[in-house]
Amino acid sequence: MRRSRRLNWIVPVLVALLLPALAHAVDLDGEPVQGGLIFGKTEPGASVHLDETEVMVSADGSFVIGFGRDETGSRNLRVRAPSGETESIPLSIVLREYQIERVDGLPPRTVTPDPEAAERIRQEYAMVSNARARRDQVAWYEDGFSWPASGRISGVYGSQRVLNGEPRRPHFGLDIAAPTGSPVYAPADGIITMAHPDMYFSGGTLILDHGQGLSSSFLHLSKILVEAGTTVKKGDLIAEIGSTGRASGPHLDWRMNWLDRRVDPQLLFDNGPPAGDGPP
Repeated sequence: MRRSRRLNWIVPVLVALLLPALAHAVDLDGEPVQGGLIFGKTEPGASVHLDETEVMVSADGSFVIGFGRDETGSRNLRVRAPSGETESIPLSIVLREYQIERVDGLPPRTVTPDPEAAERIRQEYAMVSNARARRDQVAWYEDGFSWPASGRISGVYGSQRVLNGEPRRPHFGLDIAAPTGSPVYAPADGIITMAHPDMYFSGGTLILDHGQGLSSSFLHLSKILVEAGTTVKKGDLIAEIGSTGRASGPHLDWRMNWLDRRVDPQLLFDNGPPAGDGPP
């Protein structure tokens, strides 16, 4: 992971310039970039808000915040110590450029699902939303992240297709191409909140809650090796790569959410996933 060289230099400067009398400190590790995550550490018992959104804080003062694909402008991170002292840290969102692909001349039925499929899709979206609704104060993610699979990056977060002139939903995942049956490992500790063998778009699907509204989703799986409610540790074998659902070939589509914001797993690392089929 590359969680060691981000905002740590910014926070001491802000504290020194704006609030020199405060005895407590806030350590931030991350960047306020579209699709990015910032991991924070503050005094136990402190409260944290990102603008008007209350942020969950663990018993030891750990918290996480995230930024959506198209988020712009600035945010205010406000930390209130148990003593009542408050510090505000302004965060200006760094913009990114995304890959846009235009494909014309497709048969309409391949672009717009029929009514029966649309109803199934609606029901499955509700299932996914329910699985991601879990909120646990424990920071399961605190020991960091590792790659869930080995292989070649074949698709990136934020890219978007325009089909027959109609913009489709952006791709919110990171695709790792590997043969069917290749292992998928838990990238961090957490609890499995959904295990579905065959969803319309995503096929075999797992959702893993890392705590405080941060979750990972794993799509197009050929085999699921854990059940909902299972607690897993980083590096545990949880599934096998496949091409189920709407997939053009075998790969792992790894997605992450913080609350309702879809974030980019690739920003957690300095390098790409390893080659081969052993544990990353």
